[in-house]
Amino acid sequence: MTFPPVTHTEAVSGNSQPRQTIREKLQQFPPVYFAMVMATGIVSVAAHLQGMAKIAAGLMWLNATLYVVFWLLLLARVMTGPKALLQELTDFKLAPSFFTIVAGTGVLGREFLIIRLESPIAAAMLWIAFPLWALFIYVVFTAFTVKEDKPSLADGIHGGWLVAVVATQSVSILVALLARRSPNHEGMLFGALVLWLCGGMLYIWIISLIFYRYTFFKFPPSDLMPPYWINMGAMAISTLAGATLIQNATLAPFLEPIMPFLKGFTVFFWATATWWIPMLVILGFWRHVSRRFPLKYDPLYWGLVFPLGMYSVCTHQLLQVLHLPFLQWLPFAFACIAIAAWLTTFIGFLKQLPRISWNT
Repeated sequence: MTFPPVTHTEAVSGNSQPRQTIREKLQQFPPVYFAMVMATGIVSVAAHLQGMAKIAAGLMWLNATLYVVFWLLLLARVMTGPKALLQELTDFKLAPSFFTIVAGTGVLGREFLIIRLESPIAAAMLWIAFPLWALFIYVVFTAFTVKEDKPSLADGIHGGWLVAVVATQSVSILVALLARRSPNHEGMLFGALVLWLCGGMLYIWIISLIFYRYTFFKFPPSDLMPPYWINMGAMAISTLAGATLIQNATLAPFLEPIMPFLKGFTVFFWATATWWIPMLVILGFWRHVSRRFPLKYDPLYWGLVFPLGMYSVCTHQLLQVLHLPFLQWLPFAFACIAIAAWLTTFIGFLKQLPRISWNT
């Protein structure tokens, strides 16, 4: 996966490279940085659900600040270099990063709704997230379909494509949560159900291609980028979306007849997310220990933090709706792991910040 990395200027032959102007930096701001909003938001919710109120509140306000800053940078890029941004929107490697904007918006809306009970803010986030989801889902996949110059499967497909699933499910969750506060709760829950099913459909399509690439193409350590953890994260957020529908089923009579289906597929999604965890840990060990691939900060590592936090949150929600007290230790354990991963990645981000340069 090759979302734009963050680099800093280096000395070449004793001379420093020319400094980038502010305009040049703005023209290179990558949308993938909204993955930081996704990760910070879900770790905040995980901390809140496990009784870590101060950590949750601090992360929430930090996340709101990051969200505003990233939007300002993105809008500045639109104003200074829209052509390059449009080209990225149809690029097989870069286009999936735009879905982090939708997912980050949805997660931030859930964060304010769960921690602060701020339904107006959550509703505003939905008004941003849904139109962007509809725009990106059809522009990106239509462009991929009609493009004449296409990469091979090995070069084109990567774990980042599954952010489209995460974006879809984040909107589904936000719609389902706001349904309880809306007079049109049945209509909203039906919309949440449709989005949940669409997200599941997308996952099956995309993961089939990714798994095929895993097993039948050469897979060097450099290809195993952190966003491959979205293989698990997409299933974790699908679990959360399903559990949220089950929790609100009493508001919509049409959900009662399909309750066995809802519960069955929600457990199926959770089981798939759980299966991926040991697999990804083993592959990470192979990459960094066996093949000695260097471990250093990259903005793509936020794509690893998010699934850890999401697994904690989705497992907590699953235990609530299916009454599984024997798994109560699991969400707390993963909340602690997610907080540690977030802190490590954030420290790496702060160390890079003085030298940061968006490199597309």
